[in-house]
Amino acid sequence: MLSYSRRTFLASGLAATAAGRLAFAAADLRGQRPSQDASAKVEFPRRRVPVSFIIDDSTCLVNMGHFCMPQFHACYPDRPAYQKPWQTYPREIPDAFVREFGEWCAEQGVRGKYSIVPYPACTGWLDRELPGWPRKALQDSLELVRTLLLPNWDVHPEMITHTRVIDLKTGRPLEEISPATMENSYPQQPQSADQLAAYLAYALRILQNCGLPCEGITTPGGFGNRVKPELSLAVQQAVRDVFRSPVPHFFKYVIDGDGSTEPVVEHVSGLGTDGLNLTVNIPAGTGDWFGGWEGDVVPEPDRYALADASGGRVVELIERGQPALFLCHWPGMYCNGTKLGFRAFQRVVTTIGRQYADRILWMKLSEIARYWAAKELTEIRRQGPVWQLQAPFACPEFTLTLPRSATSASAPPTIVHAGQPLMLQPAATVPKLNSGTWLQSEESLTLCFALSAGTTEIRI
Repeated sequence: MLSYSRRTFLASGLAATAAGRLAFAAADLRGQRPSQDASAKVEFPRRRVPVSFIIDDSTCLVNMGHFCMPQFHACYPDRPAYQKPWQTYPREIPDAFVREFGEWCAEQGVRGKYSIVPYPACTGWLDRELPGWPRKALQDSLELVRTLLLPNWDVHPEMITHTRVIDLKTGRPLEEISPATMENSYPQQPQSADQLAAYLAYALRILQNCGLPCEGITTPGGFGNRVKPELSLAVQQAVRDVFRSPVPHFFKYVIDGDGSTEPVVEHVSGLGTDGLNLTVNIPAGTGDWFGGWEGDVVPEPDRYALADASGGRVVELIERGQPALFLCHWPGMYCNGTKLGFRAFQRVVTTIGRQYADRILWMKLSEIARYWAAKELTEIRRQGPVWQLQAPFACPEFTLTLPRSATSASAPPTIVHAGQPLMLQPAATVPKLNSGTWLQSEESLTLCFALSAGTTEIRI
């Protein structure tokens, strides 16, 4: 198993191989599933490989590499990883860099997840004050996230502080300093889903006060390692309670080796009713090989993709037809002002874009979550030449391959929802497959369309 990052280190080796995948996605977490005709196949959207960039340890202004280090050191004084010269790291990652990064990513079509730690390393509350910065600087930073990042990035809380566990009654860190009171290794004892949900909801409400919508959560390090089933259910409860999102999701795990990187839809209940509940567990497929959570690690972009796209983990996943979600920590993009991690990231993005522009689709985690929930939970039945889909919610670019029979008509397939027909346009090749088009072969038809909630009929 490869050693990736603090996330993997604190997960005690639980996030990685195919065996590890079974640990994080046990069959008893799946819940209900609808019937789906075995001859139908829900493809990846537009038959492309989903790609996403997951950014951890980000927040407004605060450089988590600087402020987290002494708190981790206080808990783990003997660990060399926490004995680095944090005093020499800049205290701030400026908004000018956020703008540079966000504008470049928008030009390239990059989409993903950007954490906003609500009470970063106990320095201050993002919905109130951030001591050491003028209130206007905090407000401007939040506005930059809302206007520049939100169109292309999901915002997640990475728990409340990313360091110390907070007493929810007082809002203050617990007095004891030990692994039991650090979010990266919390909780040490069994907790119910309700207890965990209360902690997650506390973080979500701070971001709600900041005007930042959230459909998912990122766990800091090993948060929840001892309560995995309860954590998944707690994400569902907290995100629904605070933001009323129908498709809650979370990022916690890193998959390496031959393990599947596809999301897992968990804790499904109420299927076929107005009370449908679910959680989508979205893993990354790489470690952090940019600048690390400290921002002082030498970037290794070749581990993601060689310059000629002949190798690297992201290349491997795309070639395997597996979701290619790659990971970094925000201080490792800034690299204490050198921006070496960002430059390495730019090289990786341009490499995979040049090689795989027609085979990949950049997506936010919420878009991936919705697609996989629709993929797993849409009932698909066949009645002669008519296929009936019963979808719990809408899903753009839903892509479905159906078999052709000897009696199939040569006319384009028709999609009917609520009595309104949609005629699809032909696509000559897979790269031309977009929403509202269809592609045919001798054996099958592939349709790409905006799936509506409720009953949809496909006539071929």
